[in-house]
Amino acid sequence: MIEARQFTLVTGGSSGIGRAICEALLAQGRSVLNLDYRAPAWHHDQLVSLQADLTKQDAIEAAAHEIASKYTVIALVNNAGATRPGSIDTANMADLDDVVGLHLRAPILLTQACLPALRASGQGRIVNISSRAALGKPERIVYSATKAGLIGLTRTLAQELGADGITVNAVAPGPIATELFKNSNPEGAPQTQRILDSILVKRLGTPEDVARAALFFLAPENGFVTGQVLYVCGGTTLGVAPI
Repeated sequence: MIEARQFTLVTGGSSGIGRAICEALLAQGRSVLNLDYRAPAWHHDQLVSLQADLTKQDAIEAAAHEIASKYTVIALVNNAGATRPGSIDTANMADLDDVVGLHLRAPILLTQACLPALRASGQGRIVNISSRAALGKPERIVYSATKAGLIGLTRTLAQELGADGITVNAVAPGPIATELFKNSNPEGAPQTQRILDSILVKRLGTPEDVARAALFFLAPENGFVTGQVLYVCGGTTLGVAPI
């Protein structure tokens, strides 16, 4: 039986940027469907959470089938991701397979699953969470390559789906103070200070900064903005040629 509510689907919504996006949507009174490999440690009456390992194609396909058969999704946020640090000397294909699953395969399969409801709404919204690293970042070979691919996917989907009233945009965060970032860049460490020194506004971003950008693209009234990339980066992309 199909759930009567209309949902915004957010992948990787249990923590970090995904959680901030979910909470911002819930604060607007929306119903949110969270798809993550682990259940959230927080709850809300309008939040439904499903679990799936989005690095695995069979798990993505199973989740996509369940979502398409049970839920009406009128907006989709492809947020789930992983960095898998490594240079060209150390990158391995297992890491590549994982991030291709998260950053490309899952967005494509979930978009396909949600398309009927997105089209039927007349104002469907897709937001892909890319990264400033799409412009190039040492020690992030597989991450930057797939995040750049997500921008290409965004632009192509925008061209294919615009006539259906569906907008497709990307948010590309720079340094954001998530737990993952803090674990890799401890406070007071030299590399952390170098990152701070590169940020024009002299602070790290917050998950809420990214969530506010996503909300702009998700708003029903913002139907004349599509195929765009918004860098939420504190100015770190200035002077770098955009994709």
